[in-house]
Amino acid sequence: MKLLSALLIGLLFGIGLNVSGMTDPARIKGFFDVFGAWDPSLIFVMAGALGVSMVGITLVIRRGRALLGDKLGVPTRRDITPSLLIGSFLFGSGWGLAGYCPGPALASFGTLETEVVLFFVAMIAGMFAHNLFEKWQLRQSAKGKRATA
Repeated sequence: MKLLSALLIGLLFGIGLNVSGMTDPARIKGFFDVFGAWDPSLIFVMAGALGVSMVGITLVIRRGRALLGDKLGVPTRRDITPSLLIGSFLFGSGWGLAGYCPGPALASFGTLETEVVLFFVAMIAGMFAHNLFEKWQLRQSAKGKRATA
């Protein structure tokens, strides 16, 4: 049931991205072109998504558990870390330069356009590199703790 609900939610998200035109990198680049041919449509898509999310999150928090009975995974951290800042910068830079972020890239992957496939491969490589880097950091931290003990 959880897998089916995840599939349906992903399909709904992908359809929404396609209907709103957010899978078109020119539209995203147009949004970031504030001093040129600015396209404000992304603001309206984000405002609509924010409105729907606020209602959904409010209902789920009042309920106290997820629809399928799982524990809520509400974030508790509020601090701003260097990793958060660097990751945000890289995400925003990639989104502005390529016109894709992970959701629209996945929704567009079925077109097999070279630009989309290259972005998707680079995105997966970046995720893999980040995972390797985190594992390396943990090993280094463990070595440092052993050396001082």
